[in-house]
Amino acid sequence: MASAEPKLLWNPENVKDVAESVGISSLNEEALKALAQDVEYRIGQVIIEALRLMRAARRTTMTVNDVSLALRVLDAEPLYGYDSTRPLRFGEASLGPGQPLFYIEDEEVDFEKLINAPLPRVPRDMSLTAHWLAIEGVQPSIPQNPTSAESRSHELLPKGPGANPALSALAGNDNPSMVPSIKHIVSKELILYFDKIQTAILDDNPDEEVVRLRQAALGSVRDDPGLHQLIPYFINFIMDRVTHNLDDTFTLRQMMELTNALIENKTLFLDPYASPLSAPVLTCLLSRKLGADDPSSSPAAAAAALREQYDLRQLAASLVGRIARKYAASNTLLRPKLTRTCLKYFLDPTKPPAVLCGAIHGLLEAGGPEAVRVLVLRNLKPFDEQLLQPLREKSGAGAVSSGSSSSSAIDYQMLVNGIVHAVASLAPPAEQGVVDGAQGGAPSEAEVAELKEWIGPIVGGQISASGNRRLVSAVLDARNLG
Repeated sequence: MASAEPKLLWNPENVKDVAESVGISSLNEEALKALAQDVEYRIGQVIIEALRLMRAARRTTMTVNDVSLALRVLDAEPLYGYDSTRPLRFGEASLGPGQPLFYIEDEEVDFEKLINAPLPRVPRDMSLTAHWLAIEGVQPSIPQNPTSAESRSHELLPKGPGANPALSALAGNDNPSMVPSIKHIVSKELILYFDKIQTAILDDNPDEEVVRLRQAALGSVRDDPGLHQLIPYFINFIMDRVTHNLDDTFTLRQMMELTNALIENKTLFLDPYASPLSAPVLTCLLSRKLGADDPSSSPAAAAAALREQYDLRQLAASLVGRIARKYAASNTLLRPKLTRTCLKYFLDPTKPPAVLCGAIHGLLEAGGPEAVRVLVLRNLKPFDEQLLQPLREKSGAGAVSSGSSSSSAIDYQMLVNGIVHAVASLAPPAEQGVVDGAQGGAPSEAEVAELKEWIGPIVGGQISASGNRRLVSAVLDARNLG
C-alpha cells in the first residue's frame, strides 16, 4: 500500500503566482511542490527563531521586531516598512473556490476631513534668558545655579589657566599644571629617610667616616623591610642621576650600587619595575662615553680612569644578568629584550671598543652561554677582521709611543678579554680547562687551525693558548648549528 503524500500547509498556487509576477510562467508540478516545501521549512525556521527571541524578552505576544530580528539572525534580508507600533489590517479576497488571497488594506483618507482638521500646535521658538550667576561673590539659590552638593564636587576639579591640558597646550604653555586625581601619601619619616639616603650615597668625600656612612646607607636599603612606598622614588632617583651625570663615574657607580641594593632586598616586590630598573643599567653598560676627559691629566691617570669605566661597565653587566634571571618568570619578554639590545650594540661596527666590551659582557649575563653559542660565534670571524685587527694595529702604535698606558691598548685588551671570557663560558664549569691543559690535553694543530678559521686568529689564538681542548671542541661543535 503506497504511503499517502504529505499534505502541504503552503499553497503551491501562491508559489505559482509569485513565479508569474517575476516572469516565470511555466513551472511543473514537481517544482511547485519542492518550492512550497522549502517555503514551509524556511517559515518554520523564522517562527521558531522569533519564538525564541520572544521568550528571551519574557513576552507572550510575538511582535514584528521578533520576526525582523529572527531574519537577521538567520542571515536573511529583513523586511522594511513595518513597525510593531503600527496596527496591520489584513483584507481577504477570493480568487475562486478555495483560493483566498490576503492583503494589507490601505487606509482611506478623506481629503476634506484632512483639510478641515485643526492644525497641530506650533512649537515654541528658541528664547534666551539671563540670570545672575553670582551677586558680590555669592550665588543665589535659583534653579539655573548648581546646588551646594554640586559645588563641593566641583571644588575637587583642577582650576586655573592650565586646568584643561588641551587648551593649555594651544595657549603655548609647555608645562600645564595638572592636579592628580590620586595623591601618593608618604609619611614624613620615609621622606626624611629618602633624603638622608640620597645625601649619604652622593657624598664623594674620601674621609673614612663618610665612606662608612655610604656603606651603611646601601646596607640599610639592602636590608630594611619597610621601603615599599619608596620603590618608585628610588627608581626615579636612579634614572635621573644616570641621565644627567654620565660624565661623573662616581655618581654612576653609586647608582649601580643602589640598584644592586634594591635587587638584593628580599622584602621588596620589584617585578613590576623590572623594565624601568634595567634602563639606567643599560645606559651605564652601553653608553658611548662614561666619565669626563681631562686633557691635563697624565697618561697613568687617564689609563686609571679608563679602567674605572670598564669596571663600571662590568658591574652594570652583572646587574643586567641579575635582573634578567630574577624577573624573567614574571616578565617573559624582559630577558629576550635585554639580550637583543646587547647583541644589536655588539654587531654595530660604528660603536667604540668600550661599548662593544660592555655589550659582550651584557650579552653573556643576559642570554647565558647558549646565546654566545648561537648568536656570537658565527659573527666572530668578520668581527675579528673589521674591528679587532685594526684595533690591534692602533694599540701597537700607541704602546710604542706612550707605553702600556695607551688608551687604545687598554681598549684592545679589555675587548679581547671580554670576548674570550664569553667564549670560555661554553665549557661547563666542571670541564673548563686551566692554563696548563690539565682538562682534556692541549688541542692539536689541526684543531687550532680550524678554530682560527672559524672564529678568527686573535680570539682563536687566545682560546687555543689556554690549552683547554674540551673548550676548543665545544666551539668547533657550534659550526653544526643551523
